[in-house]
Order: sequence, then C-alpha cells, then structure tokens
Amino acid sequence: MEALATPGSGKIVMTGSLGDVMKESVGAAIAYLRAHAAEYGADPEFHKTMDLHVHFPDGATPKDGPSAGITIATAVISAITARPVRMDVAMTGEISLRGRVLPIGGVKEKLLAAHQGGIREVIVPKDNEPNLQDVPESIRGELRIHTFERVGQVLDLLLLPKPQDDKGNIPVPLSKSATQPGA
Repeated sequence: MEALATPGSGKIVMTGSLGDVMKESVGAAIAYLRAHAAEYGADPEFHKTMDLHVHFPDGATPKDGPSAGITIATAVISAITARPVRMDVAMTGEISLRGRVLPIGGVKEKLLAAHQGGIREVIVPKDNEPNLQDVPESIRGELRIHTFERVGQVLDLLLLPKPQDDKGNIPVPLSKSATQPGA
C-alpha cells in the first residue's frame, strides 16, 4: 500500500477497491496520528492543511479486513512526516484508536507468504504469539519475527530518519502555509 500527502484542506481519498473495514482502518490510523502528531514530528494541524491519498494497488481486486492497520498507520505517518519506511519488513496487525496492536487471523498463511516472497523480517501482534507454533520450524528459523503490543513500537522499528540534502538540511514536509507566497 502507499500513501501520499499533499498541501490541501484535509481531504482523504482512498482507492484500491476497499471494503468498509479497510476504510475504517484508514480512519483509525489518521486518528492515532492526530493524537500523537508531536511525537512523530508532524504538524498538529496536518488534518486541516494536507490532503491524504491512501492507495492499495491492484485496484480491481477487492480488499477488506483489519489486518493492514499497522501497515496503514505506518504509511500515513511516513507520508505526513516525510520519514521513509524500511522496505524489508512485512507486517500485519489491526490497530485501536489508542495505539494497541490487536490480534489478527491467518498468521501461518501470512508468514508463509512473506517467506515465499523473500521477506525475512516480519511484525505480528504480541497476542498472536501462540499462533507462531503453527508455522513450520524450518520457516520460523529463517524469519526474524517481532511481536509488538503498541503502534509506537512498530514505528520505532520501521520509520527511518528524514533524508538530508547535500548540505545536511532536513526537508520540511509540505504544508499549505509553506506553499503560500511570503511564507
């Protein structure tokens, strides 16, 4: 999935043939970021000054379920703060408005798919630890599995520092005020 933040008025666009539960996960991720904006270096008014587009590729394939919650939260926070995300870690987990990482179904199948796709590091909800025993030992032995209870733990692992230009300057995410003349 991907997210893009642009100067605007707070409009949220979701594309990729999403079901209601997936749309609710986008709302939960945005609510979490609004409550924790300062912790991640986001403008507390981003929901008024930026538009957000959240897209799930392969748009013709219907998608639904809460399992992408931490993925959505990570992408949204990355887009709003201009902090890149590690691309070598797979993740699954529902999120709550208060930042808990909630258990999901299909852990075995998701870890097998990640392994088959060449991923060697994964994040699953702490409450799903018992389900890890269902994954063959040969696969578990080749995966670095992180189990987390809080969205903040996930973001600490995944968010990278803002990139610097050749002079060591860190770019500021676009905001409406930064694009107006005289700003």
